[in-house]
Amino acid sequence: MNVTIARTVILYLFVILGIRLMGKRQIGDMQPNELVITLLISEIAAIPLQDPARPVLDGVIAIFVLVILEILMSVLTMKSLWFKKLMNGKSAVIIQNGVIDQKAMRDVRMTVLDLMELLRGQNVFDLSTVAFAVLEVNGDLSVLLKSSEKALTAGDVNAQKDPAELPLPVVSDGRIVKENLSALKLNEEDLRDALKNEDVSLDEVFIMTMDQNRHTKTIRKGTNP
Repeated sequence: MNVTIARTVILYLFVILGIRLMGKRQIGDMQPNELVITLLISEIAAIPLQDPARPVLDGVIAIFVLVILEILMSVLTMKSLWFKKLMNGKSAVIIQNGVIDQKAMRDVRMTVLDLMELLRGQNVFDLSTVAFAVLEVNGDLSVLLKSSEKALTAGDVNAQKDPAELPLPVVSDGRIVKENLSALKLNEEDLRDALKNEDVSLDEVFIMTMDQNRHTKTIRKGTNP
């Protein structure tokens, strides 16, 4: 009995330590590869508990191999947009300028009932009030309401509101995000003009967002927003 308790405590502590080293979030916020690693860790930790003849050290070593693998994967996804899309997928614009993209819904295998359910989760009950809706990689739906549906703020008084546009990241850590440029119906020449207007080179940009009106917001590397 004492041996079982000791093995359980050891594995529990090492699983917690491994999860902390990975810096993971709640399960609902995990990316696919993060969820897979978490499930594997839980399965591996269970093996020494179910089989007293198996050394606890085997489970501990396997757990930390997975932790190291996940850290390496995280570094690769930070360095390579292609690898990030391969491992985690990418977000999908379901509603753009108030129009439902039926092809995008088919690509992510979403029905209209699914869309309405996710909208209700964002306290949106009228589809016609939505300007943009983006299905994130973790399954959450981000919603931007039309300008006419937003609550009036002090900054809006006596100001003419433009139609709502969704700003998308077009540069990430010095790399062009081509699919977001395409979604905005812009090209690399438009981006380079925006960089010229900002008086910044591509390599100096940590993140740049742009909307269809070519309004930009830029954060340089090594600076805070």
